[in-house]
Order: sequence, then C-alpha cells, then structure tokens
Amino acid sequence: MKFASVLVALACAMSVSAFAPTAPLRALTTRSVDSKVTMMAGKSASKLKYVNAIPLSDLPKPGGAVGAVVGGLDVCIAVGTDGLIYALGGKAPPTGTPLKDGKVGKKTIKDAQYGTEFNLENGQVEGKWCPGGIGFIVGKLVSAEGVPTYKVKKSGAFIQVEVDVAYKQNYESNYWRGILDAQGKTDGGYY
Repeated sequence: MKFASVLVALACAMSVSAFAPTAPLRALTTRSVDSKVTMMAGKSASKLKYVNAIPLSDLPKPGGAVGAVVGGLDVCIAVGTDGLIYALGGKAPPTGTPLKDGKVGKKTIKDAQYGTEFNLENGQVEGKWCPGGIGFIVGKLVSAEGVPTYKVKKSGAFIQVEVDVAYKQNYESNYWRGILDAQGKTDGGYY
C-alpha cells in the first residue's frame, strides 16, 4: 500500500513539473504584439439580393418542402397545398431541426420533431409551442420563437430567394480576424 502511495505521489509531482517553465521567467523572450491586423473582416452594410436557390426542376409538389443554402444561409423552400411558394429559415427552433422535413399545409409548416406549426408568410408560431413528444418539457424551458421569412420569386429556370448576402460575413466578423485565425490568436486577447 505504501509503495502505491509513493508511486501516485511521484506521478503527480512529475505531471506538475511538466507545466513548469524550464528557464527562469526573465530569460524567456517575449514578442511584441501588433494590434493591427491586416486581414480584418469588418462589418459591411446589408446587401439584399435575389440569389438562385434551387432549379425549378427541384421544386417540390404542393404540400412539400426542400432545403437549400442561399447566400450562406440555410433556407427552406416550401410549397403550400394551394401551390404558393414560400421561403423561410431552414432550422426550426428550439433545437434547429430541418424544416424541410416538416409537413406543409396551406399556410403553415409543421416541425417534424416537436409539432410546432410556423406561419409560411410571417414565420410566427401558429397554435401551441412544442406540443409533441417531449416538447411539453422543452416548451416550458424555452420561450416560443418564430423563423425568418424571405421574399421568393421565379427567375428563368430557378427559384430565387432575397437574402442579405453580407449576413454570413457580418456574423463571422465577430469571431474571425484574419485568414484561418480565430479571434484572440493574433493578439493573445483570448488567452
């Protein structure tokens, strides 16, 4: 028993020494930090633009939906049972399940996971929030929220959706300062 205790103590001492500096702190060199970053992403103004989402041949039949990435955004293209085409955010709150898997009605799409119905025109919750499955628990923990909606049109052989093409860049500008450089690595501010 004593031998095992000695081994554990020795292992602890060795693991702690692995993190100790090998030279005196004053002997360590430091680098100067230049706070100016040459590849700063920066925020830009919103740029609303119609972007090709899907070819007309991929448009689902009435009562169906399909997912697409448009301008870096996950979008759900839904066709109501009356044949009208809608575009809305592709992820259903609260867990981000794909809305393309939902059941499309005349004016709503029903989330496949929790059964929440979202209005196709304005993205707001219609009826109960998270009524299905374990949704009754989730619905009490997370407040109801809708999904974004987008303008949609046919253009040539494509369905186009109006999105902010600068959205992804603006979102990522809070996290990225340069090419493949996470915030804080440039100036050590994160560490």
